[in-house]
Amino acid sequence: MAQQSQEVETTRHLWDTAFIDQGKTSEATRKQPKRNYRIVTPDVPVTGVTADTVIGVTLWRLRPTRPADTGERIIVHHGPESVAWVPERVSSTGKLSQGDRIRISIEAARTGYLYVVDQEQYADGSQGEPYLIFPTTRTRGGDGSVSAGRVIEIPAQDDSPPYFTMQRTRVDHVGELVSVLVSPTPIESLTITDKAQRLSAETLASWQKSWGNQTGRIEMVNGDGKPWTKQEKDAGADGTRSLKEDEPAPQTIYYRPGASSKVPVLVKVQLQYARPGSGGKARR
Repeated sequence: MAQQSQEVETTRHLWDTAFIDQGKTSEATRKQPKRNYRIVTPDVPVTGVTADTVIGVTLWRLRPTRPADTGERIIVHHGPESVAWVPERVSSTGKLSQGDRIRISIEAARTGYLYVVDQEQYADGSQGEPYLIFPTTRTRGGDGSVSAGRVIEIPAQDDSPPYFTMQRTRVDHVGELVSVLVSPTPIESLTITDKAQRLSAETLASWQKSWGNQTGRIEMVNGDGKPWTKQEKDAGADGTRSLKEDEPAPQTIYYRPGASSKVPVLVKVQLQYARPGSGGKARR
């Protein structure tokens, strides 16, 4: 019985409607759960969601260290010198600026294979060419496999540099659209290389049509600005280390009502910018 209890406590679950603040005020719901999320997309119901189809995403913005910092640091080497940065969480509605250094961590709720595609967004609503930015052989040797609790960081901690720098490519470039796909089986038509590769617009459109309709999201309450923890750092650095139930959860959880465990699930992550034309593509 003790062994069964321990398994229940350590099993990682991303989806539980008890985590979600739906505006209830009864005595039974006033007590805050270990995690507390608010609904960002009220038009997308949180009912009919299969627990293992959700995807957790945390966007990190790096800032210079301060004497009073308690969070974990990421060390960047520039020749003989090194610079320490503190990654802090950014909400899905947060604003990014030209020159920001960012990292993305992604967590699936099931066993499968992760694919991440980036597109520039423009002021007129159009989008740039799609690029597959994960997997590449530079990160985890091209291993895109995921499982519950396993954190995939883009870029990885041992990449050089271990962050993307936001750079505007043209005047009307206002943001980024990151498509995150978790498939139960590898996509055989893709050949993984050592760098981001262009993906045909037709292929991405087909994925979005088949697996990416009606995406909702919930946001961790009071998570914005919280620093990177040792548990998150260790899980990101070690491909065999999985986060447990009582360890830090993703900042944003994306879900699709009615999505099946048997087919791929695609969600769209929008990176927003402080004002039109002030953001840019994440370049290494």
